[in-house]
Amino acid sequence: MTVPPLVQTLPYVAWILLAALAFGGFAFVVVTRHLSDATSGYVRFMAGTSVILALLTLFATPTAQVETEGVVINPGTGADDIWITRLLVVFIVLAIAYLVAMSNKRAAGVIGAIGVGSSVVVLARAALAWAPTAADAVPFLVQLVILSLVTGGSMAAIVLGHWYLVTPKISERPLVLQCRLLLGTLIVQALLFVVWTTLGGGPGQTAFSALTSGPVLLVALRLLVTIAFPIVLVWMAWRTTLTRSMESATGLLYINFAAVLAGTIGAAALYTANGILV
Repeated sequence: MTVPPLVQTLPYVAWILLAALAFGGFAFVVVTRHLSDATSGYVRFMAGTSVILALLTLFATPTAQVETEGVVINPGTGADDIWITRLLVVFIVLAIAYLVAMSNKRAAGVIGAIGVGSSVVVLARAALAWAPTAADAVPFLVQLVILSLVTGGSMAAIVLGHWYLVTPKISERPLVLQCRLLLGTLIVQALLFVVWTTLGGGPGQTAFSALTSGPVLLVALRLLVTIAFPIVLVWMAWRTTLTRSMESATGLLYINFAAVLAGTIGAAALYTANGILV
């Protein structure tokens, strides 16, 4: 019995989602820790969450034996699986070291920066292993990085919003910073959507092909519901945070997180099954 393409790509979609949450969340918390007065409790919680999500990513790594007949994604080789696993372990070790070094801001900053760099290396190795060609791995890596920043950043922001609900007297600067960072990454994602849909980017994806053939409805929903809508929501959350209306900001960030999660899953599925970058 032939396995539907969407089912075949589920292991890769799950890996991309978990990796995006782990890596993007860690990157946002490292930046927030060193550019604002975020509380140590929040930083420890988010860094620990990134470790747990990275462990789940490690166990969810697809193997070369996964069936990929009739889809774009390349299963890679056993050597690819080993390298992705090893690099994930390196990230986990660095994230744990960041937790241990929290009391020394300078040391934690160095470890955190190396940890963020190692997450990009993991994504690069995965892109190289799973993209149809080495040339296709470059735009795929860009997609994985921006998905990580938007998805993990949305998670970091919503957790920080909750921190204000239990400790309302802390400074608003950390959440203002995260809203600005998240808004910037969403705008970059929107610009990439325009570039890829008008010029092409995925394997075999030509100029405007994503807008004229294939799953056009999914592409339109990707733009309107999971990119444009979150931009509006995060902008509203940012403006609300400036007035210290943290409950309202957290509610807006909740809706944003749901839309971003759906967008990450959809973008990963469209690439792995159809070779469409959006």
